Amino acid sequence: MLASEIVMSAIKPILFVAALTYLIISGLDPKDRFTWLLESLPALLALPALSYFDRKYGVTLVLYLLICVHCVVLCVGGQYTYAEVPAGFWFRDWLGLDRNHYDRFAHVIQGLQPAILAREVLLRKRVLPRGFWLSLFCISLCLAFSAFYEIVEWWTAAITGEAADSFLGTQGDPWDTQWDMFLAFLGSVAAILTLSRVHDRQLAQLEFD
Repeated sequence: MLASEIVMSAIKPILFVAALTYLIISGLDPKDRFTWLLESLPALLALPALSYFDRKYGVTLVLYLLICVHCVVLCVGGQYTYAEVPAGFWFRDWLGLDRNHYDRFAHVIQGLQPAILAREVLLRKRVLPRGFWLSLFCISLCLAFSAFYEIVEWWTAAITGEAADSFLGTQGDPWDTQWDMFLAFLGSVAAILTLSRVHDRQLAQLEFD
């Protein structure tokens, strides 16, 4: 067994158990049960899917890590509501900000993780070769996903009324939707620029295996 395989076989279970454990903890006594369900639903779906696809096809370590981190970020937002995450208040006071910016951080991750997910699927399915068009397509998919998520938030608010206020988490910002999509865009660009090389090396290892 290669050293990289040993590392992946050791780290992946730790990441999975950590994300699953926090998912459970976040649901024990959330600030608002409805908000927790809405925010944590992607994690509830993603973790079983991640386990299945990794066993059946293999998933690169960088993508595995990003998915687990994204799940934890979602669960933190669900546990406290995005506007009241304690770490967000700490950074607000430390940096002299005017609001809790945890939701901004979460939307950067919303671009970062899907960009590598899209890249992995497109490359392994040989839809596009490496290069400019692959990068552009991955970033465009992330923007489309972010826009669709904002539409889902709108639908949820329209259906449930005030019960969705914590889910929306706009904190009175009229440009919150635009900020969310812009930060997801920045996250996707950062992922492509900084993680493509290590992602390629891990993909080569999977293909070799």
